[in-house]
Amino acid sequence: MSLSHRHRQILEMLLNRTDDITAGEIAAEINVSTRTVHRELLELEKILAASELTLQKKSGKGIQLNGTPEKLDAFRRKLHGATAVEYSAQNRKLYILCTLIQEDEPVKLFTLSHELSVTIPTITHDLDELEEWIRLAKLILVRRRGYGVGLNGSEVNKRKMLARLARNYLDESDLFGKENDMHSPATTKLLELIGKDYFRKVETALWQAEDQGLNELSESEYTYLLINLSITIARIQQKKPIELHADQVSIRQSELLMHTIKCLSEAIPVAFSTAETAYIGELLEPEERVHPNQLLPMDELGYMEMVWKLIRNMEQRHGIKFSEDRSLRDGLLTHLESALKRLQAGANIRNPLLAQIKKDYETLFEMIRSAVDDTITDIVIPDEEIGFLVMHFGASLERQKQFRRNVRAIIVCTSGIGTSKMLAVRLTKELPQIDIIGHASWFEAARIPEREYDLIISTVDLPLDEEQFIKLSPLLTKEEAERLRLFIQNVTLQKESKEQEDVSSEQSPKKDQLHRIQQYVNEIVRIIDQFTVHWLELPVDSLEETLEAFCNYAKQAHIIDEVEPIVQLLLAREKMSSQVIPDTGLALFHIRSERVKVPAITLFRLKEDLLLDQLTPSGVRQVLLMLGPQELSSESLEILSEISSFLLIPEMIELLKTGSQSDIKQFLSLELAAFLENKK
Repeated sequence: MSLSHRHRQILEMLLNRTDDITAGEIAAEINVSTRTVHRELLELEKILAASELTLQKKSGKGIQLNGTPEKLDAFRRKLHGATAVEYSAQNRKLYILCTLIQEDEPVKLFTLSHELSVTIPTITHDLDELEEWIRLAKLILVRRRGYGVGLNGSEVNKRKMLARLARNYLDESDLFGKENDMHSPATTKLLELIGKDYFRKVETALWQAEDQGLNELSESEYTYLLINLSITIARIQQKKPIELHADQVSIRQSELLMHTIKCLSEAIPVAFSTAETAYIGELLEPEERVHPNQLLPMDELGYMEMVWKLIRNMEQRHGIKFSEDRSLRDGLLTHLESALKRLQAGANIRNPLLAQIKKDYETLFEMIRSAVDDTITDIVIPDEEIGFLVMHFGASLERQKQFRRNVRAIIVCTSGIGTSKMLAVRLTKELPQIDIIGHASWFEAARIPEREYDLIISTVDLPLDEEQFIKLSPLLTKEEAERLRLFIQNVTLQKESKEQEDVSSEQSPKKDQLHRIQQYVNEIVRIIDQFTVHWLELPVDSLEETLEAFCNYAKQAHIIDEVEPIVQLLLAREKMSSQVIPDTGLALFHIRSERVKVPAITLFRLKEDLLLDQLTPSGVRQVLLMLGPQELSSESLEILSEISSFLLIPEMIELLKTGSQSDIKQFLSLELAAFLENKK
């Protein structure tokens, strides 16, 4: 059975779906028109009929592949063995790269053209497009007449290329799912080269090494480490070892490295040479991960600014207060930082749910597409990534529909018990977080103590304060349900006295959770209590003199003992990247050092612009100095990072420019209290 690449894509989608799928969804997934899909389906019906399968087309619902389980399984096996006469350009290039990495000898162009069922000129064109990508990977594409084509370069760079291909072309279902008969030959080849067969054993070894510090890795870092270690095992088994360099002869035998090597050796029968051990050491503890004197991530403020702009853009378009959802902000910050780095590195973003997201959240998708285009202008964001952002904002919309706690309501209805029960049923269906604790007449409702309920829902006007009740119809239309939801969020739950009630129904926090909250509270109180504002009116001739003046204040406050070493660290940090926050008139200088006694934040207000160089004015007259000890608790790091994010809030910017010390402390207290609430 010979199939085109497009035929194979459509059949795979039909086989993998248990429900109906529309021609539009198929078209969106494979990037063709709906008319083309219908034409392809007509051709496929003949192929399916030969295997005793049919396409069931339901008007208004979609298409489904029908047949007995035995016939469907047989067709899956047949499809896997079918000759694919057409590869996508992307799959061709992946197949070519995997072949060149796999083979030690040159590969003839004829061999590649035969395996991929394309002409030699097509292969030549693919190689032309791959040449720059290969050069950036610090490898050399060798092409000579009569010789064929080969890949020259170090084994380290070949392994890095494999890891990059895995990140670009594979998703979690490929990496961690069961063997899939529907994988393309290119994907199957890549999975073999990165050592997928070793994933489970390598993961077990990493799990055993987590107590040595690997538990501090993020999920993406952990996955990337797993891929790299599996590639290492696979390349050793394929007799493709790392070259030994002179500086690897006396490698640093860290506890983490030796423990990981021991666990890997026990899980997989393989011997690690000195060079391989050194290479694994670099994978476990890359030098470039964190600068030793870096207190906050270097790019953090840049990503935070992007997230804030995107959220505010969406607020203007949607009218929802997304900026009040801390979970959304934190989720976007983590996701966008990883996604943008991958896009900047040339990676492909894969989103198997894109077609369904476009179908179910069409309006929100278009809104976010437009907001992202306005916010992120230095890189093209594909629809696949927009789909992931839709899921973040969609989750935020759902969260904002929920109340912080259940609400106790009394129903007042003068039209009889029937209409009263109808309203109760409608309320339970539309807003299940409302607990109806009773029914009452208007006379009784006016005399019920307020502490016994949160609000009264009435079908008539009542002689009560307007914040105590809301008037609705017994039928509760969708518009009324939304009005009730907003009333509860903006009126009922805003009463502090009401928020303190109903505590008995909430589960008590666990002891370890209370202990962690106490640590956060202690750090917040310590940092806020220490915060001070100073005016710097003395003229200075250089950035170094300014920093010396800052550090003298820190010394007087017993935050540091020596001025000069801290000044030099701050100057070195400034050379790495500017500390100025664009369009704010603010700068944030931050370092960590064993010479700093306690975490501290100090605001300096300058009489003249901060001197960064002699050529251009900085426009900065407010400087935050953030200092931290070398050994800093995770709670302190989180709090300092959270405070740095406040520098993008207009209210905070204005307070830093003109507010009093007590006003700034009050703002920090309120914002960090909200941060703490999120930790419970």
